[in-house]
Amino acid sequence: MWCRLPLLFLGTVLYSSHVASGLGLSCTTPLGGGTAEPGEPYWLELIQHRGTSPFNPHPSSYQVFRNVKDYGAAGDGVTDDTAAIRAAMASGGRCGVTCGSSTISPAIVYFPRGTYLVSSAIETYYYTQMIGDARNPPTLLASSNFTGSAVIDADPYIPNGWGDQWFLNEDNLFRSVRNLIIDLRRVPSGENAIGLHWQVAQATSLVNVVVEMSTASGTNHQGIFMENGSGGFMGDIVFNGGKIGIEVGNQQFTVRNLTVNNAVTAVSGLWNWGFTFQGVTINNCQVGFALAIGGPTRSRQGVGSEVIVDAVVSDTPVFVQSSDSSNGTLPYSLLLNNIQLTNVPIVVGVAGGATILAGGNITIASWGQGNVYTGTDGQKTWTQGDIVSASKPLGLLDSAGKIFGKGHPQYANYAPHQIVSVKSQGAKGDGKTDDTRAIQDVFNRFAGCKIIFFDAGVYYVTNTIIIPAGTQIVGEAWSVILAGGRNFQSHTSPRPVIRAGTVGSKGTMEINDLLLTTVGSAPGAIMIEWNVHDPAGQQGAAGLWDTHIRLGGAIGTNLQSADCPSGSVNAACQAAFLGIHLTAKSSAYFEGTWVWTADHDLDASGSGQISVFAGRGILSQSEGPVWLVGTAEHAALYQYNLVNARNHYIGFVQTETPYYQPLPPAPAPLGTEPAYHDPTFSRSIDSAWAFYIQSSSNILIFGAGFYSFFWNYDKACITPLNCQQQIFNIDSKSAPTVTVYGLSTIGTRYQLSVDHHGVVNASSNLDGFQDTLTAWHY
Repeated sequence: MWCRLPLLFLGTVLYSSHVASGLGLSCTTPLGGGTAEPGEPYWLELIQHRGTSPFNPHPSSYQVFRNVKDYGAAGDGVTDDTAAIRAAMASGGRCGVTCGSSTISPAIVYFPRGTYLVSSAIETYYYTQMIGDARNPPTLLASSNFTGSAVIDADPYIPNGWGDQWFLNEDNLFRSVRNLIIDLRRVPSGENAIGLHWQVAQATSLVNVVVEMSTASGTNHQGIFMENGSGGFMGDIVFNGGKIGIEVGNQQFTVRNLTVNNAVTAVSGLWNWGFTFQGVTINNCQVGFALAIGGPTRSRQGVGSEVIVDAVVSDTPVFVQSSDSSNGTLPYSLLLNNIQLTNVPIVVGVAGGATILAGGNITIASWGQGNVYTGTDGQKTWTQGDIVSASKPLGLLDSAGKIFGKGHPQYANYAPHQIVSVKSQGAKGDGKTDDTRAIQDVFNRFAGCKIIFFDAGVYYVTNTIIIPAGTQIVGEAWSVILAGGRNFQSHTSPRPVIRAGTVGSKGTMEINDLLLTTVGSAPGAIMIEWNVHDPAGQQGAAGLWDTHIRLGGAIGTNLQSADCPSGSVNAACQAAFLGIHLTAKSSAYFEGTWVWTADHDLDASGSGQISVFAGRGILSQSEGPVWLVGTAEHAALYQYNLVNARNHYIGFVQTETPYYQPLPPAPAPLGTEPAYHDPTFSRSIDSAWAFYIQSSSNILIFGAGFYSFFWNYDKACITPLNCQQQIFNIDSKSAPTVTVYGLSTIGTRYQLSVDHHGVVNASSNLDGFQDTLTAWHY
């Protein structure tokens, strides 16, 4: 141990000496653009694959990367490739119908360029990424005699199972589909053909997916069917034709850059607690959004909250249509913000009934339906009309004046020689070898001139890894960085696991498909310290995509059900000090990022509940711009804490209070640290804050779900709204420039507080199972 410390310090010195150049020690020129030849396959197909799953029962033989052609798929559009694709999906004893959940059989099922004829559903196993060639996205072509629920089925129903499915919908985690075209047009138009059955939860994504459907009269084709779950993110998705583009029912979701062309209904909303649609294009549909609404009682759940921002709609008779009228009450909450309409006669209406808002060729700045609150008087105003339009800082907007968005970087035009594998440079990723020095050496040598590829594996580190500004990183099926050892033991002197840039640094920082965790206990671990700011003129150059923090609840963490059983308070089960810290001079674009202190064990039979303790979720002191599209759950003190922060766009943000609270009461079994601006607690404020804003400005929340389901593992507190008293606090210094749209809460007495004084009483906003306000501003 003592001999390693000087070497780690030397690595830091070497790093510091070349930071000014922005390039690693082995670099002569910056990475620049991609150099792949025309017609060359995607680099992911061509590189040598060294990925492993070290905690799998057969680590030496288990295969993470699977090219479907290696399993016999032809991709010629003629041969039935169903069996070959299923074989690629299932090979290696993966987690399927009787499994529940597992972290030890991750896989990328890869599709080279081609057309893959399928005659029945491709059932996706747990912890799977389905990835097509990003340069030439392949097609899954449903045959004319296709049978099954959907071409891609993320949660299959068990035949004769009385409604049982492969996975519990709220725990259907860790899956992604990218760069695929699903073509249903060979299926007769009158048959019920579905592109994706996408019933999923957190740490899931759809990226760069297109579904082609029949446009014939009476078509029954459908792009997505989602009836349940607790998501989730999807973005850069296109649906052409069909009866319904996407039909969605889920607790919460964020959908960015959705395009629907020539469908009967673009979006059918079955139910939710809250959805945010950011960047929507609808062309030549009959109805844009058809929303099934319930009522103000918990027994009548429909669409609870719909936030739609930056939509462009043309040649569509009705933009938003509810299944029933509101009658001056709160059957559902609707927010329309920056909506551009061309030849749309009805903006908001009721199916078979009244026109609520007439349209035409107009732009809507900000319009809402639901309960609106102002200031601190706590008096609601039921509104069906223009509402406050949030003042959006220019730094958060793109050149068209819309909220900026950036898709998952995939480096489609790069060649294999522009990629460097960390395992090729000596890192082991076996879950036990200390890879700290090897990983740091890769960054020191190749940052800025190579894309750094973390082959699938578990990389044990015992000290801070410094990632220079200018670095681009890609993982493989959520490559794991596992932090442990004495350097992460002190909660009074916490230490980052990953330091992304140094304070004040500027440059690209793109981190994709990694997962960070600890081996317990690690009460002094800050999982990511984010310092880097994107360069001038390059919005979103510094960010995370499909990168997650999972604390406990998996093999290798020593924080499983046998170590940290539900209801126990064990110092050895302190998993981390803080999830992510955005420092003052940083900027950040985080999309689909999940910071989760595990409440159950993914690798135990029955997924038993556990009591694992992490201090904090996300602390942002950034002056912006910051875009946060993600969740943070079960931290002991707070899930989000904004301190001296500025210029943040947040949506949809979802949190859960730890299930064990208030026994012990927050902040126990951890303490507060004034240096990290921790909130205060009291006899009445004894549970974690979902969202806490201090001395901040220009904070925009477009959709939020703050949930408190338990009082020490007992759900009886939900209906009387006394699982906790307060959940979302804004101090009076911040309040004048904070705008909140589409806030849903569960189990808390007050939905929103100012200076720890409850302002919005949840009982005034019953909206199905959840309580929803449409807008709050000061």
